[in-house]
Amino acid sequence: MEKKIDEIDFEKAGGIVPVIVQDNNTHEVLTLAYSNRESLELTRKTGLSWFWSRSRSKLWQKGEESGNTQQVKKILVDCDQDALIYLVEPSGPACHTGERNCFHHSLL
Repeated sequence: MEKKIDEIDFEKAGGIVPVIVQDNNTHEVLTLAYSNRESLELTRKTGLSWFWSRSRSKLWQKGEESGNTQQVKKILVDCDQDALIYLVEPSGPACHTGERNCFHHSLL
């Protein structure tokens, strides 16, 4: 069932929702980012990953500086409508460190 942007609960977390970014082919988790309404609208309009930077308080497109863009193939919404998954085709590493994904450190 397709959801509308108006159904996403941005207010639960102060105007943003978490976005899990996964490789469309392997389903490997690449990163966790955040989206507000505007970045989600840009993602749907352009087909590229756009997010809200909590530390810089601004919109950013994945790959705008590095060239490592993510073509969004599908957006999934969780049952509470307050979290998203972007299934993407990455053009390069997801992590700013150059690692394929942002989860390359182990805690246990």
